[in-house]
Amino acid sequence: MKLAILSCSPNAYSTRRLKEAALQRGHKVRILNTLKFAIDLRKGDPDLYYRQKPLSVYDAVLPRIGTSITYFGTAVVRQFQQMDVFCANPAHGIVNSRDKLRSLQILSRHHIGIPMTTFVKDKKDVIPAIERVGGAPVVIKLIEGTQGIGVLLAESRKAAESIIELLQSQKQNVLVQKFVAESKGKDIRAFVVGDRVVAAMRRVAQGQEFRSNVHRGGVAERVELDDQYVETAVRAAQILGLRVAGVDMLEGKDGPQVMEVNSSPGLEGIETCTELDIAGAVIDYIAAQVDFPEIDLRQRLTVSKGYGVTEIYVPEGSDFVGMAIKDTQLEDLDINVLTLYRGKKVVPNPRGSRVLEPDDKLLCFGKMEAMRGMVPKKARRRRTPEVKELITDELDHFHNRENKEDKDD
Repeated sequence: MKLAILSCSPNAYSTRRLKEAALQRGHKVRILNTLKFAIDLRKGDPDLYYRQKPLSVYDAVLPRIGTSITYFGTAVVRQFQQMDVFCANPAHGIVNSRDKLRSLQILSRHHIGIPMTTFVKDKKDVIPAIERVGGAPVVIKLIEGTQGIGVLLAESRKAAESIIELLQSQKQNVLVQKFVAESKGKDIRAFVVGDRVVAAMRRVAQGQEFRSNVHRGGVAERVELDDQYVETAVRAAQILGLRVAGVDMLEGKDGPQVMEVNSSPGLEGIETCTELDIAGAVIDYIAAQVDFPEIDLRQRLTVSKGYGVTEIYVPEGSDFVGMAIKDTQLEDLDINVLTLYRGKKVVPNPRGSRVLEPDDKLLCFGKMEAMRGMVPKKARRRRTPEVKELITDELDHFHNRENKEDKDD
């Protein structure tokens, strides 16, 4: 395998370890400065230049994109993807994880445990937002902070209001997050490669510092995660579109709470703590994947007019309950079942003899028209009588104001 490691810091521990692990396994590897690329776009022939020369052919790319060059770095990764080069982390996954608000929005929709978080712009919304996350103390975070930089603990509501006002005056976007008291000063870093956690450590803050990052002086210890934490870490990385990731979780009383997913996780702290060859695990995974180039399904499905992918839900009382997949006649309607989801269990390419149960979900590819009637309608959020009255009052106020303005004219 010929591997390119994209990094502006060739002497950094993580970059050196990844190169070393690749060479030990007999692969060709080169560290390429991300900022030295030029992207050429032509019809049907995407190309890259490196240091003013056409880039040679690579089998795989391992991006180590710093936050300060996210836009250009992900553009380079995207170009490699267009050239059918396997990318350990695709551009959209890096973009999703780099923005804390964006990543939490995505994870919350998929029922991943996260600390209660709010994002506001108007000064008048700050106090209500603090109260909604449980009141002070609260954690205040810059949306694009890293390594614990831009993470503050406000012990009182007044302190939180002052900090937010100051940061917003400096054009900084901030999140207000519930302080998970039971995990004060410690968190879990799970290192995800593909569909497994290859290593995990617990980071513990020292002294009065509440941030447990190793870069902030935190002490790390090896930890064996139970199934709930392993599943949460792997799912969080996959949902954001990452194959290699560091998933940071708090140990909440209700289970794991994902704080952040890092697309360029450092190796020094976790390799030193666990004494595991994590760089080797990353290289082995990439080598096993190079024969499977990434396919942009959105482009492929656009070509197949009238066809698409959707999820079919099997509710209690459905005719499908108790019926084998082969007897549902989905195949006769030109609908193929790709994956069966049953609770936390995922069954790819389920056999036709598998019997369906209530609450099963079927990921299917086929004619959209045939599947349309099988997709459940989205549940609409019911409004309470109090909310209905409030809306009515607002509408009455609006109409009265309009009538007054008409008379004034």
